[in-house]
Amino acid sequence: MKDSLRRICTAVEFCFHRVGDLTVVPLEIKKTLNLPTTDFSMKANLPLNEPKMLEAWEQMRIYDKIREARKGAPSYIMHDGPPYANGPIHLGHALNKCLKDFVVKTHNMAGFDAPYVPGWDCHGLPIEIKVDESLGRKKLEMAPLEVRAACRKYAQKYLDLQREQFKRIGVFGQFDDPYSTMTPQYEAAVIRSFYAFFEKQMVYKGLKPVYWCIHDKTALAEAEVEYANHTSPSIWVRYPLTSDAASIDAALAGKKVATIIWTTTPWTLPASMAVAFNPRENYVAIDTGDWVYIVAEQLARNVMTDTNISGEVIANFPGSKLERVTFAHPFLERGILGVLADYVTMDQGTGAVHTAPAHGADDFYTGVKYGIDPTTKVDEAGRLRDGLPEYDGKRVFDANPAIVELLRSRGVLMGFAQLEHSYPHCWRCHNPIIFRATEQWFISMEGKLDGGTLRSVALDEIKKVKWDPSWGEERISNMIATRPDWCISRQRIWGVPIAVFFCECGEVLNDKKVNADIVDIFGREGSDAWYKYEPAHLLPEGTKCAKCSGTNFRKEMDIIDVWFESGSSQAAVLGHLPELPWPADLYLEGGDQYRGWFHSSLLCAVGLHGGTPYRAVATNGWTLDDQGRAQSKSLGNVVDPVDIAKRMGGEIVRMWVASVDFREDVVSTEVLMQRVAENYRKIRNTFRFILSNLGDFDPARDAVKFDDMEPLDQFMLLRTVDMSAEVRSWYDQMLFHRVYQALNQFCNVELSAIYFDVLKDTLYTAAPNSEKRRSAQTAIWQIGEALVRLVAPILSFTAEEIWRHLPKLQDREISVHVAQFFTAAEITGPTAQADHGKLRQELDVLFQLREEVLKALEVARKEKLINAGLEALVEITAPPAVYEEAKKYERNLPAIFVVSAVRVLPGAATAEGQLGITVKVERAPGEKCERCWNYSTHVGEDKDYPTVCERCSAAIAEIERERSAAGAS
Repeated sequence: MKDSLRRICTAVEFCFHRVGDLTVVPLEIKKTLNLPTTDFSMKANLPLNEPKMLEAWEQMRIYDKIREARKGAPSYIMHDGPPYANGPIHLGHALNKCLKDFVVKTHNMAGFDAPYVPGWDCHGLPIEIKVDESLGRKKLEMAPLEVRAACRKYAQKYLDLQREQFKRIGVFGQFDDPYSTMTPQYEAAVIRSFYAFFEKQMVYKGLKPVYWCIHDKTALAEAEVEYANHTSPSIWVRYPLTSDAASIDAALAGKKVATIIWTTTPWTLPASMAVAFNPRENYVAIDTGDWVYIVAEQLARNVMTDTNISGEVIANFPGSKLERVTFAHPFLERGILGVLADYVTMDQGTGAVHTAPAHGADDFYTGVKYGIDPTTKVDEAGRLRDGLPEYDGKRVFDANPAIVELLRSRGVLMGFAQLEHSYPHCWRCHNPIIFRATEQWFISMEGKLDGGTLRSVALDEIKKVKWDPSWGEERISNMIATRPDWCISRQRIWGVPIAVFFCECGEVLNDKKVNADIVDIFGREGSDAWYKYEPAHLLPEGTKCAKCSGTNFRKEMDIIDVWFESGSSQAAVLGHLPELPWPADLYLEGGDQYRGWFHSSLLCAVGLHGGTPYRAVATNGWTLDDQGRAQSKSLGNVVDPVDIAKRMGGEIVRMWVASVDFREDVVSTEVLMQRVAENYRKIRNTFRFILSNLGDFDPARDAVKFDDMEPLDQFMLLRTVDMSAEVRSWYDQMLFHRVYQALNQFCNVELSAIYFDVLKDTLYTAAPNSEKRRSAQTAIWQIGEALVRLVAPILSFTAEEIWRHLPKLQDREISVHVAQFFTAAEITGPTAQADHGKLRQELDVLFQLREEVLKALEVARKEKLINAGLEALVEITAPPAVYEEAKKYERNLPAIFVVSAVRVLPGAATAEGQLGITVKVERAPGEKCERCWNYSTHVGEDKDYPTVCERCSAAIAEIERERSAAGAS
């Protein structure tokens, strides 16, 4: 009873202490603690706060501020590939644009002048089709300029929508003045690029089979073709020989001889003009008793099975013997010529390939070689014309069944099956396409340039580029090496016209003065001028035909391939201003652009400038669901970045992009986004700890020099220097997923789980102005300053929010995005140039000891010896080398281990490479300090503060002295 009363009286006495001789004031233990406080909320509320940040950036004109700050610095140009302006953004857009934003922001923060001019592809078929659908029959009554105005309005609508959506996910750029393929300035650049080829005599108009979309009624470039499964009729057809069979082999004399062709396009048979054989393969004649059939020896067994014939081989001869023999067409009154061609392969079919020069590239060139007419009888909508009643007027795929039946009725159909195979489709409308011979404009790949042909110079330039991944070099090289001449004409309205004039005599006008005038007109009025004015208004007065001196001209009305348009972006955007030099340092797009924008940009630049438009090319993969399927609305597996930004925040979209290796196809699901959001919260919590412990810290007044700081604080700043160097290196290599992993590891493990855990005792219980606490605050302030810059390219919204809460030095940048990455000297001061090897080594050993101590403490908890680490006294027995370093820092070890006391004892030497320590855990002697919760035998020794330990007693005394001094002043 007496003990209880004594404790109560002591506590009451402690709650009142004497100041001077007269005044008694209450003392509350809690108020002597430096408890964390900050307005930086743990709950980010990103969907609500990010739009406010966007408004603030808009008001401060953040992009312009960055440009002003970097003016005069070395340039770094990441040239934007234009997305198509025909709908809201999807996850692939977000992936690509965030990657570009990471690149631009990291280079700006690294001290480069790295502008970003976003662009949009606004011309082309998808927009025109959408406008066609909305206009309906009304379009037939509208002038081209009215249709183009409707297309422009449609494109502008989605350009504006996408612009706001890109800004919503934190992308910075020249969004108030982007480039667009439908502006006069851009259209002038496109036609200037065209004339560069035209004036070098590299452009020609000719009849060739090209990919043709019968749905959209236009030619397609190879870049506009995709492959998908398609079911086609597979047929074997008899072609009777009409020339002397004995000229092939004497064994055939007097017999009914035929060859068998195989095709999956019956609709091309009306255009069949020849049968091709491989001159280097052996062919056999199979006598069935009725007919003798000529087929390739390698394929004979398969042919007999497929056509259900049997017989014996009566002759064997090379394919070269079949050149210029003649056959009868299976249902038309037409002779068919035997021709030789290396493209006849032995992997399928019969070895005899029906040849329609109007409907195949190989067929066409074979027709040229043998003087065969390539005229097509298939119109722009895919309807067969001037044919037999059975198929005349039908569209090609609808004509297949009719032609099969016609063959059957004529007795020449020798086999029929259905074949599912990969078939070319239009990548805009996704319908199957055909080859169709039409007059188109082409750029010759063998056109002469300084240093070689367009093809050879392009191949040489590819070798100068850094490709990431490296396989990109081989991929684009193979495409350039084997591609045919570039078909650049399209039969539509919405685009840049091929601004060429024809004389009445048919001669093409190619005059540099005329061409320059057209470029000027397009630059002032846009390409609408081509539709607005007659030739006489567009041409200089007195213009005459070089061939016949005629003065009457007509305009070409085809438009230029949109890939040529987008490939001209480097000429439209770069090289006109000092801050936007040509060529670009980087192009970054999806893998499909090897046949698209990478490809067309290279050819346009080589034709115009003689060199590659990019120094480096990086490629991102596709966005997939968790089953490896491409995301599509029809499958319902789409993760919408706009929706994620509304529900979780644009920051989560950005962080997801950083979390994946973009060079591979990347998976995204709602679950993965939630996981990223959880990691975001952990990183935010790290910053919150920093900010909440800097409320009374003024860097100008309170910062401690590196050399005067506590060893642990010095060590963590050195670790920050190391981590910063790694992250900077990974940023340079665009290894953003490694940046993400490193930042997660540093924030969640090295800082939150270790350093901050150790630091809490000092930050909360040391006297506010004590050297030890100011050392800790200086360290976390410097770490925060370094870390906020490192996360800024990825967590752009959050970094800006943190920036506003960090203690500020005079003349600090208005935004974290205007600031630059910290250097090592800025993190640790001038001594950063020193190695600090000994300190690193010593602290590394202490943290190895910490791991062993934590294991021993966990065992002690399980054995119920202690409930918490502060109840423990840890005794470490260590070999000489470890003992010396541990003994040196013995006073720091309780804080590092988060225990109340540590004893370090010498032990026996161990083998090299072994730590060789033993850890013993006991209950700490003494009583628990009411203020710091450490156990001490000195609790109660200070009569003024009987419930606190000696450390807290000293801290409180210092607090009181400071309060007294402040009161006296």
